[in-house]
Amino acid sequence: MSQEDTEEVRMLEAQIALLQAEVAALQGQQQAIQKDVTFHLGGQLQDAILYMCGHSQEGKERLLSRLKEDVEELEEDLKRQTQINGISLNSCTTKTLQSSGSKLVQQLCVTGHCSELVFQVEFQLSEVREGQGSERTISDLNVVMDDGDLQNFSSFLSGVEENRDLLLFFKTLRTFSDRCHDRCRTFQHFQEKYPSFVSLPGGYRSEVMTLNHPELPGCILFIHWSVEVSGEGGVTPKIDLLTKIPERALQLFPSQPVGGAAKAFQSLLRILGPEAAIASVIRAVSLSQDT
Repeated sequence: MSQEDTEEVRMLEAQIALLQAEVAALQGQQQAIQKDVTFHLGGQLQDAILYMCGHSQEGKERLLSRLKEDVEELEEDLKRQTQINGISLNSCTTKTLQSSGSKLVQQLCVTGHCSELVFQVEFQLSEVREGQGSERTISDLNVVMDDGDLQNFSSFLSGVEENRDLLLFFKTLRTFSDRCHDRCRTFQHFQEKYPSFVSLPGGYRSEVMTLNHPELPGCILFIHWSVEVSGEGGVTPKIDLLTKIPERALQLFPSQPVGGAAKAFQSLLRILGPEAAIASVIRAVSLSQDT
């Protein structure tokens, strides 16, 4: 065999080795995909595929009927969970990043809303199988809230992302949303009932309600109602009465401290609660007990 023929054989052998390596890599990918499919399509759905591939028509109908019942039960369970926790999910997308015999890593993106608060949660979920059990961990948690008025919630979100505490986020979100709804409902009630004295410059969802009598220009009372959230998820409403009184009016009553109204309002809050306390202030501003 000439040197030229020997060189050509070597080139062919190298090409064959490359092709064999490529075939082995494709076979490995195929096995990984099959494991992933088997993992996600196990149980009854896998049985359904088997039935659809060759079993009797009667068996197919029984299985389809059972699967339909299971789906209906899952829908009812989701409806009950939504009613209980007040959180509605709009979408959930899953992307598999790693799948092997003992470890599964997925990237999840969940969107939904709680009352009028819209959220998007992204995180990685890792599941490691050990014997008959498995362990799941969350990493790379990122929470996005679609609302521009969440100053008191932003620091809490930072702590949730740092500690990867997804359960605390959803638990606190429901409570925070409820307290914001209480404020919105109360502000809207008083604005509709007393349109001559009550205004909401920032709308029903804002933190401020203003009280102003038409015959007392320049004298304005502000109800500032914020919802504070601690790093541990504690939700606390904070309601204050602020005053804006012209300097001329203050000179007419020098013996009356400006802070007296604010302190009296806090006393009313402790005794009567938010709605009754605000109603008392509105009656005072309206200069009538019958308003």
